[in-house]
Amino acid sequence: MYQTLEIERQGKVATIWMNRPAVFNAFDEQLIAELAAACKELDADSGVRVVVLGGRGKHFSAGADLNWMKRASQFTHEQNVEDARKFAGMLRALSGMSKPTIARVQGAALGGGTGLTAACDMAVASDDAVFSTSEARFGIIPSVISPYVLRAIGPRHALRYFQSAERISAERALAIGLVGDVVPLAELDACLGKLVDTLLQCGPLAQKAAKDLIAAVSGRPIDDAVSEETAQRIARQRATDEAKDGIGAFLDKRPASWLS
Repeated sequence: MYQTLEIERQGKVATIWMNRPAVFNAFDEQLIAELAAACKELDADSGVRVVVLGGRGKHFSAGADLNWMKRASQFTHEQNVEDARKFAGMLRALSGMSKPTIARVQGAALGGGTGLTAACDMAVASDDAVFSTSEARFGIIPSVISPYVLRAIGPRHALRYFQSAERISAERALAIGLVGDVVPLAELDACLGKLVDTLLQCGPLAQKAAKDLIAAVSGRPIDDAVSEETAQRIARQRATDEAKDGIGAFLDKRPASWLS
């Protein structure tokens, strides 16, 4: 079904592998379309609890394929907008998944590769990983990836890196919040596995509700409206079958139903 991706399923975990190692998993129109389709497919699959995004070969993703960018530079304004909308739609499909998403990053994660990292809920990286919002070096801006990178690193860091296009080491990426863990490359999959195992211990509906909660309250003032909304959300969640089972399982010292 996919020409630029591989979908690997292991139990309740699905890994989307970008599979263009010869070009460092740089993305073009086809990879963008296939990533969007894969996100929608896996989000609808009730057997999948966690989605991992990785890149085959030595690099996660070198960002946009320069041949694609060269073609785009010759587009009309209308064609350019439509092309950018497809990229934006893919990132939104990834970011908007109802289940936890993890970027597994090694080597280069440049430009749109940094955007893919930030669009996932969380990221683990090898100590050789390098990031960059490199678009200004080509006379363009990291526009479509900006909501996700800003969410990860905040406006202060973005003001520097969007304008300087500096390379960001794995250690620096950890310090500014772009990734959550940095380990030697040989330990990357073990680190990822521990995080996946932790996620699988939690209720899937609660995880979706947690993502919705963050989207609903992030950036809002802590006022009466937010206090009421949070009260309403926890009241609804307590009444779910999943919550009743989870609390009952803890009290009865038995596994919750989603662990079976």
